[in-house]
Amino acid sequence: MTETVAALAARGSLWLGLVNLVTKGSQVVVTVALAAFLAPSELGLVTLAVSLVNIGQVVQSMGVYDVVARTRRDAREMAGTVLTLSVTVGVALAAAGFLAAGPISAALGAPEAAPLVRLAALSLPFTAIGGVQMGLMHRELDFRRRMLPDAGSAVAGACVTVTLAAAGLGPYSLAVGLLVTAVLQPALGAVAGGWVPARWDPRAATEAVRWIGVVGPGAVVAILLANAHYPILGRVLGPAAVGLYSLAFRVAWAPYLMVAVVLGAVAFPVYSRLIRDGRRDELPGAVFGFTRAVLVVAGGMYLLAALLADLVTLLGETWRPAAPVLVWLCGYGLGCCLMQAWGEAIRAAGRPGSYLGLQLAHLGLSLAALVVAAPHGPVAAAAAQAAVVAAVVPAGWLAMRAAGVAPSPRELGRALAAPLLAGAGCVPLGWALGAAPTAVRVLGLLACYAGVVAAVELVRRG
Repeated sequence: MTETVAALAARGSLWLGLVNLVTKGSQVVVTVALAAFLAPSELGLVTLAVSLVNIGQVVQSMGVYDVVARTRRDAREMAGTVLTLSVTVGVALAAAGFLAAGPISAALGAPEAAPLVRLAALSLPFTAIGGVQMGLMHRELDFRRRMLPDAGSAVAGACVTVTLAAAGLGPYSLAVGLLVTAVLQPALGAVAGGWVPARWDPRAATEAVRWIGVVGPGAVVAILLANAHYPILGRVLGPAAVGLYSLAFRVAWAPYLMVAVVLGAVAFPVYSRLIRDGRRDELPGAVFGFTRAVLVVAGGMYLLAALLADLVTLLGETWRPAAPVLVWLCGYGLGCCLMQAWGEAIRAAGRPGSYLGLQLAHLGLSLAALVVAAPHGPVAAAAAQAAVVAAVVPAGWLAMRAAGVAPSPRELGRALAAPLLAGAGCVPLGWALGAAPTAVRVLGLLACYAGVVAAVELVRRG
């Protein structure tokens, strides 16, 4: 990448990383609070409700970021038309979720979740508005403006959730907090200068629908990959097992959200700008840079999470069975991080069909593996997920190669060198510090990983 674009990418990554640090940090606080105040079965109920709403959020906003980032039309006119489309779908989904909450919850084996589904579904039209505002900020690579609407609404929602949970509202605390977050996001977005008036341009709508028709299903499949395990486990094992699995998954999914999603959100508009400026030949180098960042940062977070998985017992001994689930899900999360990073490159290169094919293959294999593994418990389900993503990652690199944007095998080896060597040092150290105080274990492993990565980088540059 040129120095200007690289600087924009680095600055955008830092700002969006800070935004996600606040928002995901708020989610961590919520997770800890819910684990302290709720029983596993109660956490399982609210997880099922929120997972359904998450799917609705993706359906209403699928393709929004891509369309706004790639269009050669006036960006605000396109954003206004996309807003009209997205909010219309959001209202329809909210109505459907509210009216059909009972049958849906019963079909998942958790009829008690119906009131939670109804409450959470009301958030959908508001998140539709917020999604378009964020899409316009991404096109402009102005991630700093996301701090107020994204981080501000997340902190407010987390405060509401924790307060209500402490007051004994139970599973309803998270549903109410989710609704507060959704309502505040577009309101704060308008304060931050991101207000997008609704418009309707038939030509812009045609372009948007054409692109959404290709990349939209991929977004739906992606959210199914992150949520389909909950209904399956709930149906087979019940809410208590979902609660244990949910805690582990929330921890394992944090690096994906904080690193892969952040870098991917920056990468796609960067790739799109390179293509618009006629510099497509720079894409493989840009993809290598983002891939290395994912492997070093997310890889380190997953390594430490796996080595410290037993610390879930700090939330209470009732959560001990979640520790081995977390270890397997760390492998799953790292594979998903790579697929997220590479999927952005494949779509930006104009191969959304290949991206969708990869997503469908991943989803099909995951569902089949879960159906087979779920009856054997949450640990078996997590191991099956990790095995599936390990099989899908090589296919992702081949798809990038076919699109002409893949880093070479030699470059991938360079990207892997630092995290692999650091892991080789951290694993025996983790075993040696097994009986040490928690602070000593965490700081020791962190220092080991950072030290080895820094040494490898110095050798590479030297």
